[in-house]
Parts: sequence; structure tokens; C-alpha cells
Amino acid sequence: MNDARISLLTGCRDKPYALGLAMALAAAGMKVDFVGSNELNSPELRGNPQINFLNLRGDQGVDAGLLQKMARVLIYYFRLIGYAAVAKPRIFHILWNNKFELFDRTALMLYYKLLGKRIAFTAHNVNIGKRDGNDSVLNRLSLKIQYRLSNHIFVHTIKMKDELLAEFKVPENKVSVIPLGINRTVPNTTLTGAEARQRLRVSAHDKVILFFGQIAPYKGLEFLVAAFDELVKSDSSCRLIVVGRPKGPKSYWDGIKETIDHNDTRRRIIQKIEFVPDAETELYFKVADVLVLPYVLIFQSGVLFLSYSFGLPVVAADVGSLKEDIIEGKTGFVFEAKNVTALTRTIQNYFKSDLYQELSVRRREIQDYANEHYSWSKVAAITTAVYSKLSPAEKHYCTHCAPEKS
Repeated sequence: MNDARISLLTGCRDKPYALGLAMALAAAGMKVDFVGSNELNSPELRGNPQINFLNLRGDQGVDAGLLQKMARVLIYYFRLIGYAAVAKPRIFHILWNNKFELFDRTALMLYYKLLGKRIAFTAHNVNIGKRDGNDSVLNRLSLKIQYRLSNHIFVHTIKMKDELLAEFKVPENKVSVIPLGINRTVPNTTLTGAEARQRLRVSAHDKVILFFGQIAPYKGLEFLVAAFDELVKSDSSCRLIVVGRPKGPKSYWDGIKETIDHNDTRRRIIQKIEFVPDAETELYFKVADVLVLPYVLIFQSGVLFLSYSFGLPVVAADVGSLKEDIIEGKTGFVFEAKNVTALTRTIQNYFKSDLYQELSVRRREIQDYANEHYSWSKVAAITTAVYSKLSPAEKHYCTHCAPEKS
């Protein structure tokens, strides 16, 4: 074991990714300063001698008043700036920016560079403004600055790398493609599918379709609602469960809600329109027969890999790189995005397929596939190889690292 140390700047969110990476880096022999919050605090971090958990953010509860929220954010930035000034790690790995994106992309990045830090940055979204339909000149300029100041950038798909190269002129040797590690923070207890159906009052004979995650325009939920209306006309045993919290324009969910409320199929739809904590997540993935991702614009989806962690097949729109992570007929099916007819037909074909008919067996096969192809050890191997290149004076972070891939 060596004394190499890096600082993991989590942005105080995305617990599955932050914890997964931190634990994998620690297992690979790295020492990690983990900058987080109450939300990311966990026994796994506190009990690992390789990880120094720094709770700089503290409480992020949404019930606080506006002034209290502002004060909490400012205090956090003050602590973060102070930490950076005295931090021992030479490498800062930014997983997510903090609250004030423009400040983080420009002034904070410059500050880190002035301190002599080498910066690795994980771009989970190359340009989220473009995805959400609110791109601007200022947004793109600040992104260019952050990408220019980063010493290395990690992305999750080849298409994301291509966009970085084409639209932001990032040098190819500055970008590595890493898998989106499997979600390990959501509990997977002994709860059975039958017990989950009893709790949600779903019949054992129902064909249950799940939509899970934030409800935003790029998620395309309206196409699934329209397809479900067609499905029920030919098969009354179909059920739809919509789980998630609306994000973005209020009118988006309001419009979908109105459509559901004025349709005869509303009695076949279960709505859980709120944030669902990790402890309750397994209930929905165990009650379902298939997860549907009717997205209209995205590169990659963590929900897909969450579904795989429970062995649940996925029907996904052919957008971004989703098709690359679905083995047709083995882990799911793909359909043409924004095409209600294609989505309806694909779901119908799924319920006729061996994948559904043998689901109890196939769930384990999907889990095994996910564990092999999206393991955190693979992520850590590529990541630590990059760290070694960023800091040549500190070689051999990990004795079993794979060479950098792109």
C-alpha cells in the first residue's frame, strides 16, 4: 500500500457515484480526502482508514428558509476555499460542481490552478444546458473554461467524448471513457417480488411497467403515458407505476398529470410523485416486470444501471448511448425515440418474449452481466492510471491498474 492521496470533490450530491468511486479507489490503495455533506455521510466512509471524510457542507435539508439556505451555501464555499489552501493532495478530482456553476467553472477552477493542483473532472453531462433546452453563450463559455483548465476529463460514453472534441475542442489525449459504475448504495434486502406486490396492492398476474427518476422534459414520460393508453386497450392486465419528483418547468408534469386524470387508464396507474429515499427504492424495482426509459435526449442513465442491479430488464429509447448498454432480448429492448407506436409495440413484444416469460431466472443473469461490465474496480483501474499520469512524481498508485482507455 502506498501514500498516494487525492481529493474527491463530490459537489455534495450523487451518493451512489461518489461512494462507489471512493470505495473503489480506497480498495486500489489510494488515500482519499472525501469532501461531502450530511447527505453523503455513511458508515462505509467513516470506517475506512483510507478515506478522510470531510463534512464541509453539513445539512442540505430542503425545509430551510431561503436566507438559511443561502447562508449554508456561502459557509460551505468558505470552508471549501479554506480546505483547498491547505489540502495535501496534489490532485483534485471534481465529480460535480457546486451550487453556483459559473463560479465553480471559472473562479474556483482558477483558484485551484493557482494553488498548483492538478484537476481531473468527471463530465457526467457534456452540456446539460443543451439537454435541458436552456443553453446560452455564457453557459458554453464557462464550460469551455472549465474544460480548458481541467488536466483530464472523464466521460461515460464514446459519444460524449466525441462531443467534447468537436464542440469544445478538447484534445483527445485529455479524455478517458469510463463505465458508469453499478449502484451499490440502494439496499437490496430479502424482500421478494410477491411481497412487494402485496405492499403496493398489485395483482400477481399484472404486467407492471415502471418509470423511475426525476420527471423532466428530456425524460419523455408523456410518450410512455400515451403508449400505456394503447397497451391497456389490448391487455387490461398492464399496470404503470410512475415514481419520481418533477424537475424543470412546472407545466411539464402538470400537463402529464392532466392527461392521466382525464383518461380511463388512470385506475391502472400508480403515482408516487415525490423523492423516494434509497430505503424504499427496491420496492418499485422488485414489483416491476420492466423499466421503461422513454427519453428524448440523454447520453447515459444511472437509472438503467440501477435497474440492472436488481436484475430488471429495460426498454429504452434509442438516444445517446443507451443502445450500447442493452443486449437485445437479453437485458432489454430498444425502440425509436418519440415514437408512441414503436414504444407500444416494443413493450408488447417484451411481454411476449422469453426474457419476460423466464424473468425469475433472467434477473440473476442481468445482475451478473452488470457486475462484470460495470464494476467499480474497472472504473478505479482507469481512474488511477490517469492520476499516475497527472502526477508523474508519484508513480504506481495501484499495482493492479489497467492502462488508460479511451
